Amino acid sequence: MLKRLVEIWSGLSLALQFLIAGGIGLLAVMLVVGLWVTAQIREGVMHNAAATTALYVDSVIAPLLPDMRKSRELDSTVKRALDETLGQGALGEKLLSFKLWRPDGTVLYAKDAAEIGRQYKINPNLKAAFAGNVVAEYNSLQDDIKAGEEEDVKVPVLEIYNPVREPWSGDVVAVSEFYEAATDFHETMTAALRGTWLVVATATATALALLSGIVFRGSRTIQIQRAALEAKVAELQATLAQNSSLRQRVQRASRRATAINERYLRRIGADLHDGPAQLVALAALRMDSPALVEASREAREAEIAGIHKTLGEAMSEIRGICNGLVLPQIETQAIADILRLAVAEHERRTATEVALTLPERLPELGTSEKISIYRFVQEGLNNAYRHGKGQGQQVRATMRAGRLVVEVLDTGPGFDPARSEGLGLAGLRERIESIGGQFDTLSGPQGTKLVIQLSVEEQS
Repeated sequence: MLKRLVEIWSGLSLALQFLIAGGIGLLAVMLVVGLWVTAQIREGVMHNAAATTALYVDSVIAPLLPDMRKSRELDSTVKRALDETLGQGALGEKLLSFKLWRPDGTVLYAKDAAEIGRQYKINPNLKAAFAGNVVAEYNSLQDDIKAGEEEDVKVPVLEIYNPVREPWSGDVVAVSEFYEAATDFHETMTAALRGTWLVVATATATALALLSGIVFRGSRTIQIQRAALEAKVAELQATLAQNSSLRQRVQRASRRATAINERYLRRIGADLHDGPAQLVALAALRMDSPALVEASREAREAEIAGIHKTLGEAMSEIRGICNGLVLPQIETQAIADILRLAVAEHERRTATEVALTLPERLPELGTSEKISIYRFVQEGLNNAYRHGKGQGQQVRATMRAGRLVVEVLDTGPGFDPARSEGLGLAGLRERIESIGGQFDTLSGPQGTKLVIQLSVEEQS
C-alpha cells in the first residue's frame, strides 16, 4: 500500500505535489496560529472585561464594608446594605451570584444566606486572588452556578475573583467572588474570534494561492524545458546513431578501398605483364636472333624492322595504360567541359561515337566531385566499349529535385550487376559513396545504364 502511494506521489507533477504538501502544511500552520491568536484574544478580552467589572463592583461595595482585619463577620446592617445594593439596579441585573471570602476560607457574605459563615477549602482561584490578582474564567454555558445557591441558568457567565484591599495599606483582606452575565461579552468574543479566523484563513489561502501560482509557473517552465531537453536528447541520440552508422560505413569503405587499390595495382601489373612486357621480351629474343648476324642485309633489315614494330606496339600499350591513369587538369573546368573532355578522349582512343546530352546550366561542384564524375564517365564508357561493343554509347546529365544526375548508357548485351560487378564499377561505387553520392547499375538484354546522383545543396 505504501509503495503504491509512493508511486502515485512520484507520478504527480511538482506543482501538484507542492499544492498538496503546501496546503496541508499551511493548514496546520493556520490552525496553530489561529488557535494561539484566538487564545490570546480570549485571554486579553476576558481579563480586561473582568478587571473593568471588578473595579466597578469594588467601587460600589467597598464603601459598605467595615474594617475587614477586625471584623470576623458582617453585622446585619452591612448585610442589608449589600442585599439592597446587589439585588437591585444595574449591578443586580449584572451579577448572578456574589460571595465575600475571608483568607481562611470563611464565607463572610453570600446572596444565598445559607452559605454565610461556612468555611471551605481555598481553591486555586481564591489563592491567586488573595495573592493580589484578578482571576477570571469564562464559561460559555453555566448550568449550575453553585449547587443550592440559585436557579439553574442557561447563559454564558464570567466567574471573577477580585481581591478586596485595605484602603490605607493596600493589603488584601478579603476576596469577592461573583458571576457576571456575559451575554454581550459572549457575542463580542464570538464576533472577534470569527473575524480572527476569517483573517487567518484568508491570509493562509492568499499565501497558498500566491505560492501555488509561482510554483505552477515554475513547473510549467520546467516541463517546457524538460520537453525541449528530451527533444534535444532524442536528436542527439539520432545524431549519435547516424554518426555510428557513418563511422562503420567509413570503416567498411576504407577496407574495401584498400582491397580495391590492391586489385588496381594487380590489374596494372597484369596489364603491363601481359602487354608491354611480353612485347619487350619478344623484341629482346629477336635481338639475339641469328638473322641479325648471319642473314643477308635484307633479312637483317626486315628483322630490325620487326623489332621496331614490336617495341612500337609495346610503347603504344604503355601509353594507353598511362592515358587511363593520368588525370587531365580539370580542377578549374566546369562540369560540362569535363563531360565533353571525357567523351572526346574516349572517342579519340576508341574511334567510336558517343552521344552527349547536357542541360543549359549545370551547378559548380568541388574538385573531389569533378574528379569522381570524370572517372565515372571514363570507366563507364570503357565498359560500354569493351563489354557493350561500343553500341549506342550515350552520356546524359540532368538536374532532378536539386540533385545532379549523370548517366552512361549503351545498347550492348548487358550483364547481371549482382553477380558480375567488376573492379572498375566497385571502385566507382566506393568513390561516389565516399562523397555522399548514390551509385546505381541497371543492366539487361537491352543494354546497360550506370547512374550517379550528387546532392547540389551539400556540394555547393
